[in-house]
Amino acid sequence: MFVDKTITEFMNELASNAPVPGGGGASALIGAVGVSLGDMVGELTTGKKKYADVEEDIQRLMRDAKEVKDEFLRLIDADAEAFAPLARAYGIPKDEPGRDEIMEEALKNGAAVPMDIMRTCGRALDIIEEFAEKGSRLAVSDAGCAAASCKAAMQAASLNVFINTKSMKDRPHAEALNAEADQLLAKYTVLADKIFDSVAGKLR
Repeated sequence: MFVDKTITEFMNELASNAPVPGGGGASALIGAVGVSLGDMVGELTTGKKKYADVEEDIQRLMRDAKEVKDEFLRLIDADAEAFAPLARAYGIPKDEPGRDEIMEEALKNGAAVPMDIMRTCGRALDIIEEFAEKGSRLAVSDAGCAAASCKAAMQAASLNVFINTKSMKDRPHAEALNAEADQLLAKYTVLADKIFDSVAGKLR
């Protein structure tokens, strides 16, 4: 499992010619980094008298952030598991009976995980927005870093959706995934920029 590797081991495999981990796993890792930074804002806020009026909110956000972080980590390995059949499918001779059906199934599975990564990035950004508003001012820069990380993760994951939907023969399914990805990008890249700009405005 990639989540059990050291940072150095993961990066070396990411930089190698091995098919996994790839862009999807990297996106999930970046998302996990982002939401963990958000959780750090909570850890630096909870229990402080100055923020007693938002203590319950911060505790809730921390629980949600940990849940989302665990989901991102699960998706790192899920992406590798989904890509392996797709890599094998590309190796099947084009004239072999049943290749199209195998390829289509692999493409759908290959798109499903990065789609989940995008959805999880949306959840993370909703949490980070609230951390940025209610968390300790001493950690506000971390909330901005968290937002930037999750925006990058979402954008990267979207490319892993689109590279699979592009080759699908089931165009209604492909276009439904594309539409959802576009909606997530439209909503959450704007939110991430809003959080980033708000944080930057407080620091300059």
